Amino acid sequence: MTKLLVATMAVALALTGCSTASRDDAAHGKPLVVTTFTVLADIAANVAGDRLAVESITKSGAEIHGYEPTPGDVRRAAGAALVVKNGLGLDAWFDRFTDDLHAPHVVASDGITPIPIASDAYAGKPNPHAWMSPLNVVVYADNLAAAFTRIDPAGAAVFRANAEAYKQRLRAVAHDLVDSLHALPANERALVTCEGAFSYLTRDAGLAERYIWPVNAEQQAVPRQVAATIDFVRTERVPAVFCESTVSDKAMRRVAAASGARFGGILYVDSLSRADGPVPTYLDLIRHDSRTIVAGLTGKAVQ
Repeated sequence: MTKLLVATMAVALALTGCSTASRDDAAHGKPLVVTTFTVLADIAANVAGDRLAVESITKSGAEIHGYEPTPGDVRRAAGAALVVKNGLGLDAWFDRFTDDLHAPHVVASDGITPIPIASDAYAGKPNPHAWMSPLNVVVYADNLAAAFTRIDPAGAAVFRANAEAYKQRLRAVAHDLVDSLHALPANERALVTCEGAFSYLTRDAGLAERYIWPVNAEQQAVPRQVAATIDFVRTERVPAVFCESTVSDKAMRRVAAASGARFGGILYVDSLSRADGPVPTYLDLIRHDSRTIVAGLTGKAVQ
């Protein structure tokens, strides 16, 4: 990020640091909650219900690793009653601005035991994609209900009730996910993807995990990563491989061609689709990914 952009943001903050009232007016009088990405916005909206206005900084389809906030993004955060971050290093790109703002914020993943990244430059750091386990999102819901109560104490009972109802749906989706993947034969019980974003999902479902790069901040697959993935797919006789919606699938299609595996389809992780797309909500995302994985590994995917 250039010094000019940083300076522009500083001016924006100076002009909008007291704009909470105007933002709330724009949200029809409801306190504004800003999240760092669309998945988190949907989770937050389920807990907030009608009492709060929830917006995502990034748009549908955006790549969130290494995102660079614009002055407009920072203005929105300055006018928010609360900023919701995932944590675990995912949205560190926004920390330096919210720290300067002293904006009220909550880390949705607080209390979750992270799975460490296993390879390459990120080895040992926490895998940030904790929301890919619906059981982890149960923790998110509790954290959000508590944070929303701090900014709107009168809504405490509503937030608790919304969180409990949402947690029931999360547990049901988690059960369906594990049940649908549990019956796969041994050589089909492996998930091979472009990004290592599925560690929490594969842990829950009892699948082996393999990926080309650990986080999308890299995105450019190097030959050794591709070769190692091809070797794994061949050796384990994995029938299908997958890639995420926010990155190019070219490297994974090379893996499929060289290994003889099918390209099983596109999975969603870092971003929801638009309302008329395949994953307009977080629960839709988990259901879509589960169906796509099973269909791809069993040869039923249509590509």
